[in-house]
Amino acid sequence: QKVSVEVLDHLEHLALVDFRDSEGVERLQKAIQFADQLHEVNTDGVEPMDSVLEDRCLYLREDDVTEGNCTKELLENARGTVEEYFVAPPGNIPLEKLQGRNTYLQGS
Repeated sequence: QKVSVEVLDHLEHLALVDFRDSEGVERLQKAIQFADQLHEVNTDGVEPMDSVLEDRCLYLREDDVTEGNCTKELLENARGTVEEYFVAPPGNIPLEKLQGRNTYLQGS
């Protein structure tokens, strides 16, 4: 099953992932094929669930603070920071419009 250029562009914007090479497109197509297997499952008479644990009572644990004031140590884990905040992943930037970039499937 082939993925159209329009669908690929839409997915890139939603997932903030760049599929410009053949490996990325191939991985996406394999994921779609894997997910398509769900259409073969017979769900007649099966009620939708809110949670797989809906038959159990779930309890919240106490929120006991055991340490704190570790901003400096936590921010050392970040790839980039601005004013003591984590910077979003590099993929979290606006992508060019479909017409303005060369996508792997552009000629398809």
